[in-house]
Amino acid sequence: MAHEVRLKLDAAIVQNKDMEVVIKSNDGKIGTLLISRGNIEWRPKGNYVNKKRLTWKKFAELMEKNGEPA
Repeated sequence: MAHEVRLKLDAAIVQNKDMEVVIKSNDGKIGTLLISRGNIEWRPKGNYVNKKRLTWKKFAELMEKNGEPA
């Protein structure tokens, strides 16, 4: 399954505004990844209220534990 990933950059360095990465599959939008200095958040398609948030430390731990070698 091919995915479309669009990156919206307002600056080269993340400062006061989140960087948004929109993720789509052949079936449509999957969700949006919000990247900030303090954390990373996942906003599922059609859900603007219940974002999922991880600190960068927790994200690193999650990737080490669950990520597959590339």
